[in-house]
Amino acid sequence: MGKQAVPVLKGISLDIFKNEYVALMGPSGSGKSTLMNILGCLDSPTEGKYILNGQDVSEMPDDDLAEVRNKEIGFVFQQFNLLPRLTAAENVALPLVYAGVSKKTRTEMAMAVLDKVSLTDRSHHKPNELSGGQCQRVAIARALVNNPSIILADEPTGNLDTKTSIEIMEIFNKIQAAGNTVVLVTHEEDISNYAHRVVRLRDGVIETDKRKEGFYNAAAVPA
Repeated sequence: MGKQAVPVLKGISLDIFKNEYVALMGPSGSGKSTLMNILGCLDSPTEGKYILNGQDVSEMPDDDLAEVRNKEIGFVFQQFNLLPRLTAAENVALPLVYAGVSKKTRTEMAMAVLDKVSLTDRSHHKPNELSGGQCQRVAIARALVNNPSIILADEPTGNLDTKTSIEIMEIFNKIQAAGNTVVLVTHEEDISNYAHRVVRLRDGVIETDKRKEGFYNAAAVPA
């Protein structure tokens, strides 16, 4: 802010293991959005390291970071971020366009993930022809289409009613059960309850980091 440096995250140390289901929680200004942006390679840390799948991405140039984002990370946002002129299937296939996949293969892969979110019958509809819940399903399918290492969901139910929110969170349950790593940012306790581990931030530090009873990751447990 001007000449004043304002640290947002203060020496956070965090390990997230393959196939974990983690909720990041905290009040406004706690640093959870900044942490999510770093995990998603949208921002780079000014100090420290971020190791993603054994690769130090902390000081990568922007072009390399963009490639990592496209291959390793699937994003789901509160606002859906769908392109209005594209159909559901075309929106889902977008990451594959950037990856240089042929049109025929893109279409096949997009339809396969739309099937996972029970939306093949709406594949040719544009976002303005879909409900909020259906738009979020399209966004989830788009996040899955590249088979990423991590799904990052930022307030994924923030714009949805209670019934639709439950349906969306059940999809995330299935995604994690199928072997994906899921990290979600939420300020809603009932949404965080779907996760197996809850990391609470306050004033740029981790206040608590708790796994639910019965949920642990073998990678986190010493042999």
